[in-house]
Amino acid sequence: MTKEDCKKLVVDIIADIAPDEDLSTIKPDVRLRDQLQLDSMDFLDIVMELRKRHGIEVPETDYPQLASLDSCADYLTPKFATKG
Repeated sequence: MTKEDCKKLVVDIIADIAPDEDLSTIKPDVRLRDQLQLDSMDFLDIVMELRKRHGIEVPETDYPQLASLDSCADYLTPKFATKG
């Protein structure tokens, strides 16, 4: 899975969690919570959906690495590679 695939996957999850958000203007290098109306429960929902849909476990210590779309892609790409 490429970094772009990972970004799309995260955007798809956000679209399900926060259907009223305009996701077309997300800047990949800016923290998601600075751009969208996401609270801590929404963030946990993203983590839970990653596990449920894709089998990706994200330990709580790694949550800061999911701050922006770019950082999500940097974090998730190797996870998918090892899932193979």
